[in-house]
Amino acid sequence: MNTIQIRQHFDKQTSTYTYLLGDLSTRKAVILDPVLNAVERDLNLLSELKWSLEWILETHVHADHITGANLLRERTGAKSAASARAGIDCIDMPMQDAQCLEVGAIHIRALETPGHTSACMSYVLTQDGTDTDVFTGDALLIRGCGRTDFQGGSAPKLFESVRNKLFTLPGSCRVWPGHDYRGFTQSSIREEREHNPRLKMSNSLEDFVEIMKNLDLADPKFMGIALPANLFCGSPPVKTQE
Repeated sequence: MNTIQIRQHFDKQTSTYTYLLGDLSTRKAVILDPVLNAVERDLNLLSELKWSLEWILETHVHADHITGANLLRERTGAKSAASARAGIDCIDMPMQDAQCLEVGAIHIRALETPGHTSACMSYVLTQDGTDTDVFTGDALLIRGCGRTDFQGGSAPKLFESVRNKLFTLPGSCRVWPGHDYRGFTQSSIREEREHNPRLKMSNSLEDFVEIMKNLDLADPKFMGIALPANLFCGSPPVKTQE
């Protein structure tokens, strides 16, 4: 019997998905990529479901929203984790590639997937020995992927991450992205292998690099405040006058 429930929440302002995973037997929970302005929503649901938040996971240092990690830690006592490569000193656990986290029946494996940023981490949910779900942040979106033109981004590295790590997961593995701008909610590894216009298996590395080079995207609206805040778990230090 599947005792793990996945809740997908959407922040309209930043088109960000936050995921809440709960083990129905122990009532323990994990949250991925919380958004600061939506923390009350997430806390209310945790209270209604009588779930105890144990861990807060970040897929990367976000440029488009401020994380709710610090506020959630203060309100729930949960611990936070992100890639050890992200340079976030305030996290409780710097995650390494292939490191596992167990919260009740929730079994999560960290998967380094750099390229969108130099420190992106995807998280694979394993149930009964099978990789059933993957939370990809911005490394792999539904029929797309994150940009590669700042924060140490690299199109060749992202291509390698998707092809050699994410696309080697089972075809039935569900893909839960960090964002969506067209109304999609989830996909599968099989679908993205076949239909992702940037990363499908028929595309070469050269095809992908050319696509990414010509995106011509504006900077994220909140990048100036989000990046410095997220290096401090969503609460930048207060500057003092000398």
